[in-house]
Amino acid sequence: MSGWWAHLEEQTRREVDANVLRDRRMTAVKTVWEALRPLGLGLREAEQVVHARYEALGDRVQRTPPDPLDLPSLAARAAALPGRVVAVEALWDGDTVHGWFVVLVAVLDDPAGEGHLATVHHRPGGPPPGTAAAEAGRALADSLGVPFHFASPDVPDDEAPRWRTA
Repeated sequence: MSGWWAHLEEQTRREVDANVLRDRRMTAVKTVWEALRPLGLGLREAEQVVHARYEALGDRVQRTPPDPLDLPSLAARAAALPGRVVAVEALWDGDTVHGWFVVLVAVLDDPAGEGHLATVHHRPGGPPPGTAAAEAGRALADSLGVPFHFASPDVPDDEAPRWRTA
């Protein structure tokens, strides 16, 4: 682990570890970054410090299960959103810890916007995230009778055209 961990106060270390143990990665990253940014720590280094804590705490971390991709679960999430679903869209995203992953969203109208349905990471023994997201998103869109849009299903591209702009 880098020397950054040693620069944290004991109370901040306990806070970071408590967040890691509850699998609250982004909260832990924010805590590290805010505490050490005045010393020159960047966001990428804060992510690496937290990743090292995940490795150090190992099996004690209460990992959040992956978002379900089955049709009933996705349909229930879509039905709970505050607007009418007019399309289902898959988008690439990524970070320094997880690499590339796909986010499934429901494109909403009245009120306009979008609602999160699932985040699809690579699952050991499973299909690539693009394939899994495309299958689940297409099944949901078909069941709702709306279009499905995935501008770049085979190649990660976080700048691919969105449904509303395509």
